[in-house]
Amino acid sequence: MLVDGKWTADWHPVQAKDAKGGFVRQVSGFRSWVTPDGAPGPTGEGGFAAEPGRYHLYVALICPWASRTLIARKLKKLEEVVSLSVVEPALTDQGWRFGMPQSPPGATADTVNGATYLHEIYTRADPNYTGRATVPVLWDRQRGTIVNNESADILRMFDSGFGALADDGVDLYPADLREAIDALNERVYPRLNNGVYRAGFATTQLAYEEAFAEVFAMLAELERRLSGAGPFLFGDRLTEADIRLFVTLVRFDAAYHGLFKCNLKRLADHPALQAYMLRVLDVPGIRDTVSIDHIKRGYYSIKSLNPDGIVPVGPDLPGLAPVQVPLAD
Repeated sequence: MLVDGKWTADWHPVQAKDAKGGFVRQVSGFRSWVTPDGAPGPTGEGGFAAEPGRYHLYVALICPWASRTLIARKLKKLEEVVSLSVVEPALTDQGWRFGMPQSPPGATADTVNGATYLHEIYTRADPNYTGRATVPVLWDRQRGTIVNNESADILRMFDSGFGALADDGVDLYPADLREAIDALNERVYPRLNNGVYRAGFATTQLAYEEAFAEVFAMLAELERRLSGAGPFLFGDRLTEADIRLFVTLVRFDAAYHGLFKCNLKRLADHPALQAYMLRVLDVPGIRDTVSIDHIKRGYYSIKSLNPDGIVPVGPDLPGLAPVQVPLAD
C-alpha cells in the first residue's frame, strides 16, 4: 500500500479489522462523478463532463468490483468512448502491474500514463495518497486525475452519466425499480459480495464462521428467489443488481469455494443460481468480460492465503472454458 505517497512492500489484504477480527474493507478515496453536463454528481466535485476520449478505465479481470464496471461499459456500448487498461492477474510486491511482453494474455499496457504499476496512477492524482491502490479506477485525461475509484459509482456513471454517448436502450437502474434494487443490493453486498472476503480474510475463527454462515444463508435466499422465477432478479429486465450478483457467482467455484474456505456447497450445487449465472453469462457482451484464467491466477497469487502460489488446475466449470488436464508421463 501507499503511505504518504510512498510504496511500502509490507502489504497484506487485511488492512483493518473489527473487534471480532473480521475483515474491514477500505473506503474508496475518490468519489467525483462524470455527468452529461459536468455538474456535480451525488458525491465529490463537478467539472467532469461526458466527452468521448476523455476518460480511461483501469481494471483487473480477477476483481469482481472492477468487473462490474467492465460489464456496464460493455452493455452501454462505451468501448469507443472510454478507453481501457487491464492489469496482470497476479499481484506483485508492488501490487497491480500493467501488461508487459511476457504477461498472460489479456493484460495490457498503460497507454495513457505509461505507468508500470497501478499505485503510480494514485500518486499522480495525489502525491501524498495513503491507502491501497485498488481497481477499478476511472481516470480523466483532461485534468490528469482520478475521477472515481468506487465500483458502484462507476457502474451507475456508465449507466446514466454519459448521456447520448451511451446506449439508451439499456437501463441498468430504472426509476421504477430503484428502491427495490437498492434494498436488494444492501442485503447481497455485506452477506455475499463482501461476505466471501470476510470469510477468506477473517483473522479469527468467530469472524470466519459468522461470515461463512451469512454467505450460505444469502445463497439459499437467492436460490429460493430464482427458483421458478427470472430470468433475472427483477423479471425480464437485467439491472445493476444482476451485475453485482453475477460477478461474485462466476468466481465462486473457481476461487471462493476453495481459497476463501466457503466450502459448504459449490455454486453448482444451487441449480437455480447456477442456471441464472449461465443466463447472465450468455447476455451478449458479458462473456467477453470474464477470464477464469485471470481469476484463478489472481486469487491464488495472494501470498497470505497461498504462500507457494500454486494455481489449481480445476475445477471444471459448466458453461465456461473446459479444464485442460495435464497429461501424466
